[in-house]
Amino acid sequence: MTQVVSVIIPASNEGQYIGACLKAVLASSPLPRHTMEVLVVANGCNDDTVAVAHRFTDAAEQRGWSLHVLDLPAGNKIKALNAGDHCATGYIRVYLDADVIVSPDVLADLTDALASGKPLYGSGTPRIPAPASWVTAQYARFWQRLPFARSNAAGFGLFAVNAAGRQRWDQFPDIISDDTFVRLQFAPHERVQVGATYDWPMVEGLARLVRVRRRQDQGLAQLAALFPDLMQNDDKPRPDVRALLKADPVGFGVYAVISALVRLTRRRNHTGWARGR
Repeated sequence: MTQVVSVIIPASNEGQYIGACLKAVLASSPLPRHTMEVLVVANGCNDDTVAVAHRFTDAAEQRGWSLHVLDLPAGNKIKALNAGDHCATGYIRVYLDADVIVSPDVLADLTDALASGKPLYGSGTPRIPAPASWVTAQYARFWQRLPFARSNAAGFGLFAVNAAGRQRWDQFPDIISDDTFVRLQFAPHERVQVGATYDWPMVEGLARLVRVRRRQDQGLAQLAALFPDLMQNDDKPRPDVRALLKADPVGFGVYAVISALVRLTRRRNHTGWARGR
């Protein structure tokens, strides 16, 4: 019996990135006894995201897969995720950012890893492509040393759940950190990281890094306030500040400056779901 794996890709003005994302997804290794449905949920787009996504319909059909493009008028990632979930039929759900590039084996390995009746959450092994700007290069190198970045199945940019795992929550709530919300639905022993990689780019430049980092902090604070019970699944250890400083003093300094700027601007409200670009 053929089973379905759903890949849900929310996309808001991602015309510059969605083509490479879909090309990588459609170049994935075969999934024996499975078929793939890809749902691009464009929302609030005023660029060519929808048109670019439609160009991959034939490529999907040639593999025996399906590609659906939803075009929502308002830009809202949570509504896009819920719309994609509503249309999806797969027993495994893969949630993918539109600027992420998966390696060929990620989807097949996740399908194998999540093939269980027990609730499971999975992700691949993330890689950060070489940044173009000096400040992002220093920040990215240091960030990858932090406990969260090294934790099992961190899930930024790409996470997946099986059918039993998807029953852990109803609709996505109106929150900032949808990825962390899902990850914390699962205890550490219920999370699986496969060895296959995916590329997750960081935003470029100081101002964008501050904006994204501030949004991340707001998202974590929001989760702790709205869903305190989930925080018991947060197994992130405290960082060893001295060791981090010794290992990368320049990166530590850049990270510290950005952290200070975030604190200085934390009262600013953020609307929408732009990732800093």
